[in-house]
Amino acid sequence: MDTSKYSIGYYPAPGTHYKWVQKDHVERAPQWCSVDLRDGNQSLVIPMSLPEKLEFYKLLLKVGFKEIEVGFPAASETEYEFLRTLIEGNMIPSDVTVQVLTQCREHIIRKTFEACKGAPNAIIHFYNSTSVAQREQVFRKSKEEIKQIAVEGAKLVKRLAAEYEGNFRFEYSPESFTGTEPEYALEVCNAVLDVLEPSATNNVIINLPVTVEMSMPHVYASQVEYMSENLKYREFVTVSLHPHNDRGTGVADTELALLAGADRVEGTLFGNGERTGNVDIITLAMNMYSHGVDPMLDFSNMPAIVETYEKCTRMHVYERSPYAGALVFAAFSGSHQDAIAKGMKWREEKNQHRWDVPYIPIDPKDISRTYDADVIRVNSQSGKGGIGYLLEQAHGYSLPPKMREHFSYTCKSVSDHEHRELKSEDILDVFQSKYLNVKAPISITNMRFIQHDDHVEAFVTFHRGRVKKTVNTTGNGSLDAVSNALKSFTGDAYKLRDYTEHSMQGECSGSTAAAYIGLEDRGGNVSWGAGTSTDIIRASINALISAYNNMITR
Repeated sequence: MDTSKYSIGYYPAPGTHYKWVQKDHVERAPQWCSVDLRDGNQSLVIPMSLPEKLEFYKLLLKVGFKEIEVGFPAASETEYEFLRTLIEGNMIPSDVTVQVLTQCREHIIRKTFEACKGAPNAIIHFYNSTSVAQREQVFRKSKEEIKQIAVEGAKLVKRLAAEYEGNFRFEYSPESFTGTEPEYALEVCNAVLDVLEPSATNNVIINLPVTVEMSMPHVYASQVEYMSENLKYREFVTVSLHPHNDRGTGVADTELALLAGADRVEGTLFGNGERTGNVDIITLAMNMYSHGVDPMLDFSNMPAIVETYEKCTRMHVYERSPYAGALVFAAFSGSHQDAIAKGMKWREEKNQHRWDVPYIPIDPKDISRTYDADVIRVNSQSGKGGIGYLLEQAHGYSLPPKMREHFSYTCKSVSDHEHRELKSEDILDVFQSKYLNVKAPISITNMRFIQHDDHVEAFVTFHRGRVKKTVNTTGNGSLDAVSNALKSFTGDAYKLRDYTEHSMQGECSGSTAAAYIGLEDRGGNVSWGAGTSTDIIRASINALISAYNNMITR
C-alpha cells in the first residue's frame, strides 16, 4: 500500500467558520428531499421498473416526504414515462413537489421541461461540475468558462419556466463541491443567483453536494457555514445538502452541516446510492427523534418500510443498519440483557414516560419492533436476567431469582449444544418440558384433605411405574401435608428451600395460578419445579412434584 500517491484534495473554507461547534444537537427537522427514485435508482444493478417506482413513490408519500426527486427524465424513457404518469394521473398531492435533475446542457434542459409540463409543483435541479479535477481533466476549461456554463443554464431554465405550463422552482448544484475552492463555488453560486433573482415569492435552492467525500466532517461543516454566510439573497435562498458516503461519514457530514446553517437535506432510505451510497435519511431522522426532535417523517412501521424497500430495489437492509436492521436492538450478552431487563422493570415501577433504558437508545415499539423478538435474544452467551425477563414478558412466568438463574443455564446449554439461537417459543418449550407440571417418574392421581383445628390431614395417591399407593399424613397446611406424604412414599429426605406463587391472569377468581418450588437434597443441591392450575393449592403441589422429579432424575 503506497500512501505517497495520495494528498489532501479538498479546500478548507477561508477564514474561521466554526460557529456550528457551539451547538450540540440539531434542533429542528430540515426540509427533506428523497432522491431514492433518481440517485438511488440509478445505482441499482437492476433499476426499478415503472410499477416498482410507483410502489416506492407511494411509500415515500406515506412516510411524509414533501419533496421527491423522481428522476432524470432526459436520461431514459422509463424516467420520462414515470414523471408523465405521475402528472397525467394526478398522483402528485397538492402539498408535494416533485424534483427532476438535468445537466446544464440546452437540449437536456428542454427535454426536462417537456417532461415536467403540467406539473402542479416541480423543482428543476440543474448542475455542472466545478471541482479542480473536473475543470482540468474532464472539461479542460477555465474557471470563467465553467461559471458561464452555470450562468447560461440558469438563464435557460428561467426562460423556459415562463414558457411552459406548471409551477416551477429552481435548484442549482456546483457538482463536486467538496473538490472545489469554496471562494470559487461561492462566486459561481452567486452568479447563478443573480440570474434567478431570489425573492419572497421565488425561493431558490443552492445545493452543496458531497459528490465525493474528501475531508473529515468538520471541514465540510465549515465550508457550508462559509457559503451560508456569504451567499447573496440569503433570506430567500434554501441551502441544501446532498452528502455521499465515500469515507463512511455521510451522517456526520450532514448533522454538522445542519448545525452550520443548512436548511435542507437530500438523501435516500437506508443510504442507497452511488458507490458507498447517499446519506441515510432514516438514520438522520431517527437520530433527531432520539433527541426528542420531531423529524416530520413517519417511520413508525419500520418493518413494512424495510419490506417494500427490499422488494422494489432488490437490495438488503444490513442486520446492523441503524434503527432498521434486524439486530440493532438485539442483546445477546448476559450483562446487557440483565441491565435492559432491570431498566424495563424500573420504567414499569416508576410509571416513567421518559425513555432511558440501558443499551437501547429508543423504544423499539415506536417503530413497530417488539421486546421479545428484537431486544432479548438468547444464545449460549445470554444471562439469567434477559432469559427470565423474556419468559415473563412473553409468557407470563415470573420465576424466583435462584430458579431464574438455574433456568438460564438450562437454556444456554440447549443453545450451546444445538448451536442455535433460542426464540421466545423455544424458551417456553424448555420451561414446559423441564420444569412445568413434570409428572414422571412420580405423579399424584388423587388427593383428599380434611381440615382440623390445628392441622390438615391428607390422603394422597401416588403413581410410580406400576406402583400405586395411597398415603395418609398430616401437615400444617395442604402443601406441607402432601410433602410429608411424598417423603413417606419415597423414603427420601429433602428441604423446601424456596416457594413463590403468582396469578398468571390477574387476581380475579378462576385465573390461572403459577407456583415455583426449590427442593434441597441431602447433598445440598437444589432442584426446581413449577406448577400451574386454576387452584393455587393444586398449582403448588404440581410444583412440588415437578421439583422432586427433577431432583431424582438430575
